[in-house]
Amino acid sequence: MSAPPNDGYAQSPGQQMQPEQPASVGSPPPDAAHAHAAGKKKKRGYAAGAFEVGAGANAAVGGQVQGGAPQYGIPPAQQQGAGYSSYPQPDAQQAASQGYQYPQGYGAPQPGVQPQQAGYGGYQAPDQGYPAPAAGGQPGAPGVAGITQGMGGMQLGGQPQQQQPVAPAPAAQAARAGPLNHLYPTDLMNQPFSVAELDLPPPPITSVTPSPDANCPPRYVRSTLNAVPTTNSLLKKSKLPFALVIQPYGALHDDEDPVPIVQDQVISRCRRCRTYINPFVTFLDHGHRWRCNMCNLSNDVPQAFDWDAAAQQTVDRWQRHELNHSVVEFVAPQEYMVRPPQPLVYLFLFDVSYAAVSNGLLATSARTILDSLNRIPNADRRTRLGFLAVDTSLHYFSIPKDDDENAETNMLVVSDLEEPFLPVPHDLLVPLTDSRQSIEKFLQKLPDMFQNNQSNGSCMGSALRAGHKLISALGGKIVVLTASLPNVGAGKLEMREDKKLLGTSKEGGLLQTGNSFYKSFAVECSKNQVSIDMFLFSSQYQDVASLSNLPRYTGGQTWFYPGWHASRPEDALKFASEFSDYLSSEIGLEAVLRVRATTGLRMNTFYGNFFNRSSDLCAFPAFPRDQCYVVEVAIDENITKNFVCLQAAVLHTTCNGERRIRVLTLALPTTTNLSDVYASADQCAITTYFSHKAVERTLGSGLEAARDALQAKLTELLQTFKKELAGGSMGGGGLQFPANLRGLPVLFLGLIKNVGLRKSTQIPSDIRSAALCLLSTLPVPLLMRYIYPRLYSLHDMPDNAGMPDEETGQIVLPPALNLSSERLVSYGLYLIDDGQTQFLWVGRDAVPQLIADVFGVEDRSQVHVGKGRVPELDSDFNERVRAVVNKSKDHRSLGVGSITVPHLYIVREDGEPSLKLWAQTLLVEDRADQGVSAAQWLGVLREKVVQ
Repeated sequence: MSAPPNDGYAQSPGQQMQPEQPASVGSPPPDAAHAHAAGKKKKRGYAAGAFEVGAGANAAVGGQVQGGAPQYGIPPAQQQGAGYSSYPQPDAQQAASQGYQYPQGYGAPQPGVQPQQAGYGGYQAPDQGYPAPAAGGQPGAPGVAGITQGMGGMQLGGQPQQQQPVAPAPAAQAARAGPLNHLYPTDLMNQPFSVAELDLPPPPITSVTPSPDANCPPRYVRSTLNAVPTTNSLLKKSKLPFALVIQPYGALHDDEDPVPIVQDQVISRCRRCRTYINPFVTFLDHGHRWRCNMCNLSNDVPQAFDWDAAAQQTVDRWQRHELNHSVVEFVAPQEYMVRPPQPLVYLFLFDVSYAAVSNGLLATSARTILDSLNRIPNADRRTRLGFLAVDTSLHYFSIPKDDDENAETNMLVVSDLEEPFLPVPHDLLVPLTDSRQSIEKFLQKLPDMFQNNQSNGSCMGSALRAGHKLISALGGKIVVLTASLPNVGAGKLEMREDKKLLGTSKEGGLLQTGNSFYKSFAVECSKNQVSIDMFLFSSQYQDVASLSNLPRYTGGQTWFYPGWHASRPEDALKFASEFSDYLSSEIGLEAVLRVRATTGLRMNTFYGNFFNRSSDLCAFPAFPRDQCYVVEVAIDENITKNFVCLQAAVLHTTCNGERRIRVLTLALPTTTNLSDVYASADQCAITTYFSHKAVERTLGSGLEAARDALQAKLTELLQTFKKELAGGSMGGGGLQFPANLRGLPVLFLGLIKNVGLRKSTQIPSDIRSAALCLLSTLPVPLLMRYIYPRLYSLHDMPDNAGMPDEETGQIVLPPALNLSSERLVSYGLYLIDDGQTQFLWVGRDAVPQLIADVFGVEDRSQVHVGKGRVPELDSDFNERVRAVVNKSKDHRSLGVGSITVPHLYIVREDGEPSLKLWAQTLLVEDRADQGVSAAQWLGVLREKVVQ
């Protein structure tokens, strides 16, 4: 067989050929191309079999085939995903854990991971949109676009009007037919959803003010509806939820996501509804008064509002951040404090039982804290640390100050668990600054103290009580690192896991708490400003369902590492990197969140990890930076205004001891028109809302009820659209839905198939419970990835993929593919990434040259499967594959904070079956386990809608 000139590595499996520079459309003839490319890196196309231009599984994805990568007409492997297996562990060399050497320097930033310049609202820049109406489909009424036209002359805030330039759309997409918020009905059956639609920004909010920063970007607050019904009856008729998804922070550290700070402590608020002054207020009486945009009350402008106290001169109020920016932070004056700002306090509870010593948890966590002491926020030099070791007794550590040269750290053992007393209260919680050397010495010695411990008991419940007693006067974080089930003392838990219950109606009981201690103790902690984070490492059942109540009600988080062992470098590095980032995060302390809105709107229900202290106040002993919160909004009175405003405020103490208020203000136009409501709906925010609802339903009524509720809601939305907006006809066997909601059926299918909710007899309840924690806390971009993972084809990626973009410097990712095995070819190399785990899929017919370039081995059978990493080779293609793998897990470019470093599993299509089946469960659009395919799902929905 002779290969065409533009075929890079096309060959029959046994045949070796010289690489050639692929020609692309419009390129010079091959000879000229060779001369031209002599000094350039070569692009390789990897495939096997006969050459057919434009055929093959990836040919039509994302428009044209880019680059010179050949497409081969081999029928895609029709792989049926099968049952879930519990997390497979590789047969990696199980190095003896005692001989384990800790890798150096993991606290430093990872090479090649640059701080991201966020695009539009923390997402990639808009891809110019939703498709035009299907043939014969009428765009809806101009609707919202027209409603707010008259607002230009309103002189909101009294600023002169300036037209903002509109960024031109990328040329790749055809021009949109009319404004985005027109209603574009599409047929879900004939115009399949494309994964690229999930990266589009939400339907734009018709602006009510000229300032580009006046309205809250979607990375901080997203509304399920970007045009608000003026009446509750219209909202009910739409069947759509009205809720806000709030994520007050866009990064773990302030310098990665700077927000304007109002330093002068002049805070102007409405006397009646306590709204903070914002870009949507109007000034009256020659600027001496301002009218509240929520309740219409007129308020006095503070005298110091136009005065710079530092420079002792008047200033132009239009330069003030709070009149120009929707996201601002105020430095709070004295009246916002009940007590002096609390210091940052970390109390570490180490499991020192046999399980935690033998799997290397104690040594690894002590070493990570030691290496991360410089990263723990301590700018005000008040940060305090304490340590408590736990087996069947409590081991306190009295740590001396550095200036006391002869003093040694003492261990004090308390075995009375009923009424544990504090042995010497003053040296148990020590300032990091004053006792730094003593803390370092202690952390170096800690693993040796317990290296021969044979105890299998854990009195973690009693330890939590003791820890609460120790820090409750100050407040702070209790950090639990455990590899055992608490089986002694307070909060004792039983082994409840029963394989016979999995997949039955009784499975829901395993996901509920096994001991009421955990919820009641968490509420007690919340009152005393104590937050709890759980790091769980057991290889056996650990009752994540019960233990996760502690973070759920105290503003914490549960991190789960099933089957973790420090002898595997991938395990040790993942935890060390995540734990170090966790310790460096600039959390808020003693925080409360309140959301206010225009008269007529009321905050109805709150979802997320916190304690709901009163009807509208959420309490956070510590405020994390990597979670989001959902607030459902009720319409109590008819709204007469052209737009409504909603304002979230987080009052908190920074970890550097400053009391601050972060304020986020969002203005949304109103409408009396159902088509506007549908045209403005945000499918990602809606999915986030129902993800929280599904977790709540699961914990209350079980998995079946949660899955049924999701299907019923989707059917209801499709029926409403058909009846009210599609003229009642579904013509030609189709299923009509607006273009901006086309992803909703597939996202709901992904949610139903997610490991937290999926119908299966194979999913251990700990793994389910940990997934439910993620479904109810992940920020929107990471949640979308967790529900509908990313699939990238690497063997034929475009020339620019895996290379820095010339303009932004960011690594370019290949176009994402829909999650179906029809997209996989047997000679391909693919990356599947759900934000928590990555799979590198090696097809069963991958050619030797591809294997050699990526993995550095001669034959596919030599590729090491399981947990691992892509080896660093001196090859252009290997470098690009590694760049894509790293870029895919880079959460900063999504505009969110996260400590998670996904594991990479290397999967051979003809290799380890359980690993292959696990990877295939991420192919949401396939039929797998007991789930339906995307085509079957749409068929089921259509039948229900037509009935």
